[in-house]
Amino acid sequence: MSLTVSSETPKMPFAFSHPISSSSSDEHVTSTSSQVNMVIRQDPFYITLDASALLAVSILTVLGMHFVHRALLEATIISVPIMLLVHNDYLNFLKLGPGGTPPTPSGYARLTFYRLFTIRDPLQAPERDPNQLPSVGILLAINNHTNDPTGHNDKAASGLPYRPGPRPSVAGLAPQRQLNQAGPLPIYDALRSSLESLAQRYPNRFVTATSCLEKHGFALFSRHPVNVCGNGEICHIHTHSDRSMHTNLHPDDIKEVLEKGWGERHPMAWSTRSGTSGKGGKGESGWWRGCGWWPVRSPVPETFTMIYAPRDESDLRIVCKIIEAAIWYTACEKVDIVPESVKASK
Repeated sequence: MSLTVSSETPKMPFAFSHPISSSSSDEHVTSTSSQVNMVIRQDPFYITLDASALLAVSILTVLGMHFVHRALLEATIISVPIMLLVHNDYLNFLKLGPGGTPPTPSGYARLTFYRLFTIRDPLQAPERDPNQLPSVGILLAINNHTNDPTGHNDKAASGLPYRPGPRPSVAGLAPQRQLNQAGPLPIYDALRSSLESLAQRYPNRFVTATSCLEKHGFALFSRHPVNVCGNGEICHIHTHSDRSMHTNLHPDDIKEVLEKGWGERHPMAWSTRSGTSGKGGKGESGWWRGCGWWPVRSPVPETFTMIYAPRDESDLRIVCKIIEAAIWYTACEKVDIVPESVKASK
């Protein structure tokens, strides 16, 4: 005989670390760490009692009702499952791997606090700020034939193509990771080489280094950012886990990315602008946003967006277009990124 009590483990929270290491060398992931079908486990909380354990708990509860102060007994009955739940949640936080938050109880406590303020719907784009440059995004100008194997140029179809297949499962705040559909190592190597080639072509405009937000992954930076996040960080790749990435995009481009299935907003990318109506951005919840008051400032801007890991060369081409849009938003510069793997195949 057994009794099982279970509940889904909540998503983990996030905070960010301190400034970037000036070194541009972030070790390549070795082939032994490559797992194309890698899955990051997030275990549910459960308690299993066999017959003897259930009998013992019942006897202790009855004895406690007679010999223990009522308030103490009630506190014990409530606190034990809560402590077990928190312990399971903390272990799931550690399983997400290295990120911007120290893997310590204090880091976990900080992220737990941030959970109170996460956005309600990560698939709703933020509102555009009319006073911010650039004034518009650039992804809608992309024609779908860039990903059309037939080569047909459909002038009526603009913007990104739809991402094939379902969205990956995502958990966490810091780190925020895909739980499945991790990117293959060769595709990551091609993406990294493409960004390194871009920095080599324009050394006065771009540089690659270790992310100052994650402090573990490869990142691309603008030397002259207009919209500054993390010392001009354009994007960073989660090198040692799922190989997804985080980047900053114009709200127009975020809307395009979300609608076509290529990513989702970061849970902490809430707005700190009350706007003319006194309300926060779309997809946000909480009475403090409705009245134009925010008790906590997010460590990331409202344009902070997760881009799912590219799974093949077709995905890689689209992700490079999204990074071009991130460069446009961060530095107001238009550049073309050609994936290294595509160059080699010509």
